Amino acid sequence: MATRLGRWHRFLAVVVLGFASGLPLALVGGALQTWLTVEGLDLTTLGFLTLIGIPYTCKFLWAPLLDRFELPWLGRRRGWIVVTQLAIGGALLLMAEVPPISQLPFFALVAVAAAFLSASHDVVVDAYRTDVLLPAERGLGASLSVLGYRSAMVISGGIALVWAQQWGSWPQVYRVMAMVMGGCAVFSLLALPSVRSDIKPLATSATRELFGFAAMLAGVVAGYFIGGWLLQLAGFDLESTHPWLRLVFLVVRTGLAIALGLYLARRVGFDTLLKALTSYFASPGAWAFLGLIVLYKVGDAFAMSLGTAFLIRGVGFEQLEVGLANKSVGLLMTIAGALIGGAVMMRVRLRTALMAFGVLQLVSNLGFYALSVLGKGAWGVLMVPAFNLGIVALADPTPMDGLLLAAISIDNLSGGMGTAALVALLMGLCNLRFSATHFALLSAFASLGRVFIGPVAGVVADQFGWPQFFLVSLVVGAPSLFMVWWLRREIDTVDSRPGPVAA
Repeated sequence: MATRLGRWHRFLAVVVLGFASGLPLALVGGALQTWLTVEGLDLTTLGFLTLIGIPYTCKFLWAPLLDRFELPWLGRRRGWIVVTQLAIGGALLLMAEVPPISQLPFFALVAVAAAFLSASHDVVVDAYRTDVLLPAERGLGASLSVLGYRSAMVISGGIALVWAQQWGSWPQVYRVMAMVMGGCAVFSLLALPSVRSDIKPLATSATRELFGFAAMLAGVVAGYFIGGWLLQLAGFDLESTHPWLRLVFLVVRTGLAIALGLYLARRVGFDTLLKALTSYFASPGAWAFLGLIVLYKVGDAFAMSLGTAFLIRGVGFEQLEVGLANKSVGLLMTIAGALIGGAVMMRVRLRTALMAFGVLQLVSNLGFYALSVLGKGAWGVLMVPAFNLGIVALADPTPMDGLLLAAISIDNLSGGMGTAALVALLMGLCNLRFSATHFALLSAFASLGRVFIGPVAGVVADQFGWPQFFLVSLVVGAPSLFMVWWLRREIDTVDSRPGPVAA
């Protein structure tokens, strides 16, 4: 009985922390953009303010500090979680009190601080989930985290717009969201299960660690700009609109930035980062696992990188129909897929789940292939009944194209299942001593496919047409299935590693 209660206690913590991670994302992204648009900010400035989200893509740079340093009295992970949640709430409250137009530079600075705190919170939450869940719980734990995260995004990215309209006040919306984050901090302080405090990086000089981090950061920034200067010196036009050239330039500059950053980190002595990298790459199949992580969602990312453009321009659906299908039925199916995937993973091996869900992700692209060939109306129109599940709702019975509904439902269902399996794999690959650093790095690799596949997808769709585009997506995704089969023994080893023991 005590064991069962402990398990559900851990699952409850994972849901709440997933919710706390998802809530700030729209508040420094889409919802913020809506607020500033209503306030009358010009489009050029709005475009520059999208850079507020940069901390989310760079969080692996300071993740080692969150592994190395702990806040006293509150325990490993819990201290950073509580402090970042309170700080996010404070930043949101400050955003509510600063006039966004008359004090735009200060307002933008506060928004960047909120994004930085939110990204740091994500790093610690990912590490905590890895530390607290037993191996058999990782699949369902990943699913419940997705449930909490998506639920929060519905509130901050959708319901927040309704509240702003009803109350006539965006600042009031941000005050309420700040209170919600404060409530999450109270839960984290009082109700989070503890994790072992003896599994952590070996103590090193705090001063040396901070100098090492500063050196690495300086190297990354310098390397990126040096890469651009060298390309210009070689006669390349960095402003070229050719997608392949821009992709090559980005890869070259990013590679040089990482190389110079790691070189300076080694020279100055950023020990936690260096030991974390050594720990990961010493494990069997480390490089092959990175390949699997990059490739696992790339077929799905390829197909959906131009999904909205395909449905509106390629097939001819109205924006309203596409929006309703994605935001209501699509979101519901993503959550359902994550939960089903987690439940299945409690009963099957991780490699079986990765293979089965990977196949489903590829097969789901055939729904959009069918749309590209048959067009809208091929399966008639279905009436979707009104529903309200709290986190996702459809206010009135709504007619939707039958094939569109089927394609989006199957794609989101299988995508949610695949996400749960991939997150479980990432948790299994983390060394608990460096779980914040390892998860941040591995999740960065998982996002590479989404980042770099867009230009390739655009060229393929433009040159070959939509039916061939979706067939190519099957070819793009197939190597991930080979990687799962090739690494089946290593995945079994990851799946059988002893898990953490809660304090």
